[in-house]
Formats: sequence, C-alpha cells, structure tokens
Amino acid sequence: MAFKLRLARHGAKKRPFYWIMAADARLTRETGKEKLGTYDPFCKDDKRVILKEDRIRYWLSCGAQPTDRVRSFLEKAGILPPSVKRYAAVEKNNP
Repeated sequence: MAFKLRLARHGAKKRPFYWIMAADARLTRETGKEKLGTYDPFCKDDKRVILKEDRIRYWLSCGAQPTDRVRSFLEKAGILPPSVKRYAAVEKNNP
C-alpha cells in the first residue's frame, strides 16, 4: 500500500484545524491510519505545529511520502533535510 503523510481538516466552519495523518493515498483526506500531529493555522506561538517525531520517522522509513505542506513542516522541524528547488529560474531572452 502507498501511504502519504497529509493533512486532515477538522474544526468548525471558517476555523480550520488540521491533523497530520499517515493515510492510504487512495482514500479520502479525512480517513487515516494514525494521527502524527496537529497544525493550527490561527495559533501564533510555538504550538502552531505539534509533531510526534518518532512516529513520523517510522512512517518515513516505511516509505510514506509527505505532501508539500507536511514536507515543509518536517523540514522546519529538522526531520527531513531541506529540499532543493526543483525548478531553476529561467531568464527571459527579450531584447
């Protein structure tokens, strides 16, 4: 099975709160195998992103692929190395 580390939306209308989940890539975003952390976009302090680092490392070792947003959280937490920009800036050749 292909697993992804992705966000599952919870919370009220216009007040989102996200769980970071290990989920089967073929299922909907709200279903998941295990809750690995939380993300509160309205929180301004260090509690904005809370991660279970040991479980995240386990799922990464099993081959789970993080989504772009979760990858940025993991890079800021030091769990993943910073990614290299895939696309270089292309200079326009306009006279």
